[in-house]
Amino acid sequence: MKSITNIQLSLMMFMQFFVWGAWYGQMSKYMTDQLHATGDQVGSAYAAFSIAMIVAPFFVGMLADRFFQAQKVLGVLNLLGAAILFVLINITNPDTFYWVMLLYCLTFAPTIALTSSISMRNMKNPEKEFPAIRVFGTIAWIAVVNLVGFMGAGDKVTIFQISMISSVILGFLSFFLPKTPPTATGPSSFSQIIGKDAFVLFKDRSFLIFFFSSVLICIPLSFYYTWANPSLTDGYKVAFPNLDPTTFKIENKMSLGQVSEVLFMLMLPLAYARLGVKKILIVGLLAWIIRFAFFGYGNPANSEWMLYAAILLHGVCYDFFFVSGMIYTDAKAGERIKSQAQGLISLATYGLGMLIGSIVAGKVKDQYTVNEVTNWLNVWLVPAGIAAVILVLFLLFFKDNTRTAK
Repeated sequence: MKSITNIQLSLMMFMQFFVWGAWYGQMSKYMTDQLHATGDQVGSAYAAFSIAMIVAPFFVGMLADRFFQAQKVLGVLNLLGAAILFVLINITNPDTFYWVMLLYCLTFAPTIALTSSISMRNMKNPEKEFPAIRVFGTIAWIAVVNLVGFMGAGDKVTIFQISMISSVILGFLSFFLPKTPPTATGPSSFSQIIGKDAFVLFKDRSFLIFFFSSVLICIPLSFYYTWANPSLTDGYKVAFPNLDPTTFKIENKMSLGQVSEVLFMLMLPLAYARLGVKKILIVGLLAWIIRFAFFGYGNPANSEWMLYAAILLHGVCYDFFFVSGMIYTDAKAGERIKSQAQGLISLATYGLGMLIGSIVAGKVKDQYTVNEVTNWLNVWLVPAGIAAVILVLFLLFFKDNTRTAK
C-alpha cells in the first residue's frame, strides 16, 4: 500500500471514530441533564442506533456496493449527517430528539461498514495492513473523549457540535480518498444480506449457545454504554457535593476503557492459543460480572479503585468475548460462508442485541429511580445477573470443538 494511501485511510478512520466517540458515550448524560429525559427515553435514543445498524447492511449491500463509488457515498452521508446534527442541537424535547437521532443514525451507521470496506479494498494484504489502520479509530475515540472531558462538556450540546464539525471535515475529505468503485454484480437478496447460508451453523449446539449468548450479552454491554457515565457522575456528586462536577473528569476516566481495549487486543492471540475459545469466553463473562459488581459497590469516597477497575475491565469484557467470538465464528464457518457468518453475528449483536439491551437498560433505570434519585447498585446488579446466567449456560452446554476439527 502506498504511503499516501496509508495516510488517507488512517485519517479517514481517525475522523470516523472521532465523529462517533464525541457523542455516543455522553448522550445519556446530555439527555438526562439538559433534556430531562427519562431512562426509557434515553434507552430509546440508544435503540435508534441499533435500528440503524440493522438497516445499514441492506443500504450498503443493495446500494453502495452496486451503484456508486464507496468514498463518494461516505462523503454524502457525512455531510447529510452534519446537516441533521445541526437540527439536533436545537432540539429540547426528548421525544422529538429521538426521531431526529434515528434519522441521524440512519446516515451514520452505514459509514462504519463503508470505512472498513474502503480500507480493505485499497490494501494488498488486509489481514496484515488493516489492524494498523483500524487502531487509529481507537486512538480517535480516546482523543475525543478526553477532549470532551477536559472541556467539561459531557452533558452539554457541545458533544454534538464537535461531531457535526467533524462530520463536515470527513465529508469533504471523503471525496479525496482513493477511488473505490462498486464491485458487486447481479441481484442482492434479502437472504444473502442476513446471512441465510450461515444458518447451517445452528445445527451445532455449541455455536447455537454462543449465538444466543452473544445476543444476550449485548444487554449488559448496553448498560455500560448507556449508564456508566451518568452513574459515575452521580457517584462523584454524592461523594464530593462541594466540588464543581466538571472537576471530576468522568470522560477522561472512561477513556481508560479504550486504552485497556487496545492492550488486551494485543494479548488476545497469545491467550487464544494457550486457553482456547471456551476458557477465553468464560474469562470474558466473569469480567462482565465483576465489573458490574464494582460499578454497583464502588464509591468515589472510599473505594474509587473499584470504579477504575470496572472501567479498565472493558478490554477483557469486549476483547475476550466479542473479538474472540469473531475468531470462533471464523473458525466454525470456513471459507465458503465466512463473510455471511460474520455479517449474521454483527446483525444479531449490534442490531438485535443492542436494540433489546438499550430498551431494557432504560426501563431498569426508571424502575430504580425515585424522585430523580437512582439506586445505581440495583441497576448494575441486573446486567451482572444476566452475565451470570450466560456464564452458567456456557459452563453446562458449550464445547470448544474447533481445535478437534483442526
